[in-house]
Amino acid sequence: MSDAANLDTFDRRESEVRGYIRSFPVVFDSARGSTLIAADGREFLDFFAGAGVLNYGHNNPLFTRALIEYLERDGIIHGLDMATSAKKAFIETFERLVLAPRGLDHKLQFTGPTGANAVEAALKVARLATGRSNVVAFTNAFHGLSLGGLAATGNSHYREAAGISLDNVTRLPYDGYLGEGIDTLDLFRRMLDDSGSGLDLPAAVIVEAVQGEGGINVASVEWLQRLREITEARGILLILDEIQSGIGRTGKFFAFEHAGIVPDLITVSKSISGSGLPMSLVLLRPEVDVWKPGAHTGTFRGNNLAFVSARVALEEYWADSAFTDAVNAKSELLRTELQAIADANPERGFVVRGRGLMYGLACDADPTLAGRVSAEAFRRGLVIETSGAFDQVLKFLPALTISEEALTRGLQIVRESLAAVAA
Repeated sequence: MSDAANLDTFDRRESEVRGYIRSFPVVFDSARGSTLIAADGREFLDFFAGAGVLNYGHNNPLFTRALIEYLERDGIIHGLDMATSAKKAFIETFERLVLAPRGLDHKLQFTGPTGANAVEAALKVARLATGRSNVVAFTNAFHGLSLGGLAATGNSHYREAAGISLDNVTRLPYDGYLGEGIDTLDLFRRMLDDSGSGLDLPAAVIVEAVQGEGGINVASVEWLQRLREITEARGILLILDEIQSGIGRTGKFFAFEHAGIVPDLITVSKSISGSGLPMSLVLLRPEVDVWKPGAHTGTFRGNNLAFVSARVALEEYWADSAFTDAVNAKSELLRTELQAIADANPERGFVVRGRGLMYGLACDADPTLAGRVSAEAFRRGLVIETSGAFDQVLKFLPALTISEEALTRGLQIVRESLAAVAA
């Protein structure tokens, strides 16, 4: 049966809002590691990893085994925010392997299952804790598509779908937005100190240390450190959105660790469950935890199956530095190969940017190129997406567990695809 015939059900009955199915038009049936397998048996190398959800690969057997055992013993699946053994084990493991080694004393708030739920909760409690309503967000930011997160998101494609005005957010330029040599935080500091600027003292600043959907824009260590200094001096809460860049994606558990700062709130989702099961949480300093019981709820706050696989992921990959050492070695391979592609195609004006296994090959001179290369790569058996305001960035987001052989093979497909598109 042809791909078009296989997709007829989706064309007839699924909403027009569907997106990735248009870029990758096959019916996927199974997956393992970094390989996706279509219903007709075709195999695809995955440089997408569920938009950063599958940092440990598809159907990691360590997680599958633990989940099966939990289900077979009739472990609690749905528990609202009641105490369960699965939640207790996760919290204790997270405290031991994530919080304590980093000197963090943050509390854990389990929100609804998506990253947007975590962002909404973080913005809400920041406003509640400070008594202020305005929030500062940055150009090219992506914080989710519920109304609070969308107000802080930069991309007009998403904002135009809101249907109402998106208020209480002041947009400022991200690091590098105005070009090299310009510290965009000079504007922020000046506006805070000038009563005529029109900038109300914010409740919070929300920022990604590496902007994923915005085009793999990396904030410098110095910029993040200065942002922390500015916010701390003025009693502004700093929210780090680690939903895509966290859980080892940049070579450390949190992307902000590279700058040595401590945020007031941290939003976590995507790969925290390890297995791909929905799970989101907010880490918040105890003094920011001003919630009254039941003030922010959600039927699916706290996914017990996700607690099981998340605990195993922490125990198996974060007890020592072996995992991040391997990620950083593969990061160097990826960066070197991408720079070689850029150097071999000087007429394209490629810019390589990223950190860890979160990289982009940007082509501002021809914003359509990344999409055409992605489509050609898919025809050759590689799933890779684009990002940026104009989808001008070819986005490399493979599983952190990918082998160097598979990484190299995927890069070769990118080279071949680029050559085919150029021809």
